[in-house]
Amino acid sequence: MHIQCAINIKLKASCAQFSSSVTESKNGFFVYSRNPLLLPFLTTLFLITPSRANFLQDFDITWGEGRGKIVGNGDLLTLSLDRYSGSGFQSKKEYLFGKIDMQLKLVPGNSAGTVTAYYLSSEGQNHDEIDFEFLGNLSGEPYTVHTNVYTQGKGEREQQFRLWFDPTADFHTFSVLWNPRTIVFLVDNTPIREFKNLENIGVQFPRKQPMRLYSSIWNADQWATRGGLIKTDWSQAPFTASYRNYNASACTVPVNPGQPACSSAANQQPDDRPWKLDPVSEEKLKWVQQNYMIYNYCTDTKRFPQGFPPECSADHA
Repeated sequence: MHIQCAINIKLKASCAQFSSSVTESKNGFFVYSRNPLLLPFLTTLFLITPSRANFLQDFDITWGEGRGKIVGNGDLLTLSLDRYSGSGFQSKKEYLFGKIDMQLKLVPGNSAGTVTAYYLSSEGQNHDEIDFEFLGNLSGEPYTVHTNVYTQGKGEREQQFRLWFDPTADFHTFSVLWNPRTIVFLVDNTPIREFKNLENIGVQFPRKQPMRLYSSIWNADQWATRGGLIKTDWSQAPFTASYRNYNASACTVPVNPGQPACSSAANQQPDDRPWKLDPVSEEKLKWVQQNYMIYNYCTDTKRFPQGFPPECSADHA
């Protein structure tokens, strides 16, 4: 469908102020490195500009014939679905590596059959993509959070989760951190999934194609809820999802020739720059995956009877 900065920084200080002692972000997302001086992505920080978005200035509603709305002074955006059409928007800017945050409040009540998609994607048949999709359900039943990573047009790396809260009662922050080493999916700053760069064993990784942020709401009652058994109840329409507090600490791809390119700095990182989530974040990731993961392509023997994809190896998980 349609960063990590290895550290999650709001970039309130200049890059020159970062020293070897910096291994923790302002908001508690940690990165542990055997040598803090070699934190990944540090070379690209000079190109990163933090951006608290105004939806009027930074996004285009691309389809829906009025079902997508920017409210007030551009601080809130809503997307709606009825029996005739859904709606969607996209960012004006393209990014190559960084951290993307958005607060979402999902469709309340009986949302069965609906999908709210929130994802980064490049363009073309051989596109890269980093997906959050929220699959609706009957009233009182939990949403399913569907995640996927596409490289060169190929996905099939699905992991699905429940949430430990009601995503329709209030806004919650859904984030993607993306750098040349890894992709991390986060919910309220808790990591739920990590997809590492394993190009050394032949696994493709999205690190060359800039991506825009997209979101949409649409009817998928052929498959979205209990495999399509539960259909959309159009008497509940319109179904509305709300968005606020978008923030991009990311490398913005230049529009004008002559501006420095994101990839030129990002690709100058030597291969010996080790890093990983710190022990606290690793424990949070394990907690989510042990208690809230409901599907993992890496354990689906019916789907992969001849053996799992190489990234599923326990040595690389």
